[in-house]
Amino acid sequence: MLLLVGYVIVLAASVGTYAVHGSLGALWVPLEYLAIIGLTIGYLVASNGPRSLKAVLGAIPSVLKGTPYNKALYMDLLALLFEILSKVRKEGLMSIEGDVENPEASPIFSKYPSVMKDHHVVEFITDYLRMMVGGNLNAFEIENLMDIEIETHHAEAHFPAHMMQSTAGAIPAMGIVVAVMGVVNVMGSVGAPPAVLGKMIGGALVGTFLGILLSYGFVEPIANQLNRQVEEGSKIYHVIKAVLLASMNGYAPQVAIEFGRKVLFSADRPSFAELEEDLKNRKGK
Repeated sequence: MLLLVGYVIVLAASVGTYAVHGSLGALWVPLEYLAIIGLTIGYLVASNGPRSLKAVLGAIPSVLKGTPYNKALYMDLLALLFEILSKVRKEGLMSIEGDVENPEASPIFSKYPSVMKDHHVVEFITDYLRMMVGGNLNAFEIENLMDIEIETHHAEAHFPAHMMQSTAGAIPAMGIVVAVMGVVNVMGSVGAPPAVLGKMIGGALVGTFLGILLSYGFVEPIANQLNRQVEEGSKIYHVIKAVLLASMNGYAPQVAIEFGRKVLFSADRPSFAELEEDLKNRKGK
């Protein structure tokens, strides 16, 4: 939503202030708009394969949604991990085999729909719990594997943001291309009256205006929003990693989730008392 608010401010500050002393009609040069849009689409198509282009187009609408990574989600996540690890401590690792193999049917996982919505997170949890049940890997080996997987996920998730950043950097140059095409057109009409030449030159400069405005006012904010989403989305994997490794190193469930709590950004991190009270309330249900 803030992206749209920002767009309104950008348009008000640029086109709105221009309208006070200029004619908006002078900015309406349809062929300039068509050329800029066509060049941008061509750049995206030429820079991507089908899979990466699909990832870019699929990521753009997500910037209009609010982030799901908030304190409520992390409270649910920590509660889920606490319940799983408590069961392990009481009944042994083999007791969670059914939960791990079929989390959708698990009485524990099904209590946390906010976590279950993200299949990547559920898969990350169950994969490493499965390794713990197998008992063939030590904490150091699992930590190394977790780091590699998180790094891979991070790089893959960053691709749409990098692509939008690259596109934002290219659009001003495309605007210059369109402007130069307009200037070439003007030079071919150099014998026309000054009023006609002035209109043609103004139309050519619209290309430069559009390129800069679209780049820094519209496309780059999308890239920044996507980058922010990736950073927020990666944090949840570090929380899971911290909790599971603490458990593997012999810490009690209550202490293990404290490791995870400390990993969180301050805005999303519940206090120790908040988390403890939340766990007590869940037990009472």
